[in-house]
Amino acid sequence: MRSVAARAAMRLRDLGPATLSELSRELDLSRTSVENALPQLSRSGLVALAPATQGTGAGRPAKRYRFVASEGVVVGVDVGLASVRVVVADLAGTVAASRQFAGIEEAGSGADKLVATIECIRATLSEAGILQARVRSIGTALPGIVNDRGQVVRSIVIPEWTGADIAARMRETFACPVTVDNGVRLAAVAEHHLGVAQLIDDILYVSVGNRIATSLILNGVPRRGAHHIAGDVGRVAFRGLKAHTGRIVWESAPTAREVFDRADAGDKAAVDEIARFVDEVAHGIAVLSMAIDPAMIVVGGGLSGAHERFLGPLRRAIPAQVGYPIDLPVVEARLGADAPAHGALVHAFRTHADDVFGIVGMSVPPIIPSSAGQ
Repeated sequence: MRSVAARAAMRLRDLGPATLSELSRELDLSRTSVENALPQLSRSGLVALAPATQGTGAGRPAKRYRFVASEGVVVGVDVGLASVRVVVADLAGTVAASRQFAGIEEAGSGADKLVATIECIRATLSEAGILQARVRSIGTALPGIVNDRGQVVRSIVIPEWTGADIAARMRETFACPVTVDNGVRLAAVAEHHLGVAQLIDDILYVSVGNRIATSLILNGVPRRGAHHIAGDVGRVAFRGLKAHTGRIVWESAPTAREVFDRADAGDKAAVDEIARFVDEVAHGIAVLSMAIDPAMIVVGGGLSGAHERFLGPLRRAIPAQVGYPIDLPVVEARLGADAPAHGALVHAFRTHADDVFGIVGMSVPPIIPSSAGQ
């Protein structure tokens, strides 16, 4: 059961300033209980008096209390060879800074790649005028299998990080709690928390880009599994699509975009290749769907940008692979390439809520993405 302090802070954070009487009524708590909780919230820096407003009647207007979102920030970072994305949110979940940087492929050693990642975070904070000391927690998304302690068990994409404790090394730099998890898993978390799959308890997230990867949200919780690989069946279920590097190799053109453009122009080889590709993806999704029976399939990754040229045939192919009609929505991810960084942000808020807010029992805030991300 959440404390009175946590409930009051969440109400002020999510719905705005309120008087003591309003808090008491809306939380269904005694006025005394709420009043006794306010000093703790004030000491933590989370709650302060709101500016006085002009009353409508005689006498002094009632004091109003507000949530101090600027008391700290939480960072989400998505690390990849091609790009690094950083988002910074205040304690109310509003994204205050968002940047995209060149990837870490050319950074050299594993240590150099970590330094490059850290510098991306520092640059984002500096450009936004945010002191590093205000960072309460950092969430990190990266390609690879990550255990529940934030250690990289295996990464094909960044092999230098295999066996590394990325979380511990980042904690040393930023002096705050750090979470690390698989990027596709965190993309699913983002779509579930603030994207297209809100309020959907069971989803299968499929990332289709240079590679195919999947992750699961079951009963509203990202499924990790005993070996931290639950749902990560891309290398197995879609084996027919891949070269030994794990990358998708197209035959009728060098890139997926060119293949789809050629198909639009009537190129038969491209049309046939897309049909084979869709059938292969549908087969893998059908196998997973029969095993976990999700309420929704969310398709993200670079190829989701093909929109209905890819998703339309895929929707038709999945029931054919299952063998009978099935009402299974297949939807395009809403957050696109920003999903892993926002999922890392959610993960940091959720995993280290007590450290982030300074009181026990706070929930993840509603994340409000910036419309001005670079």
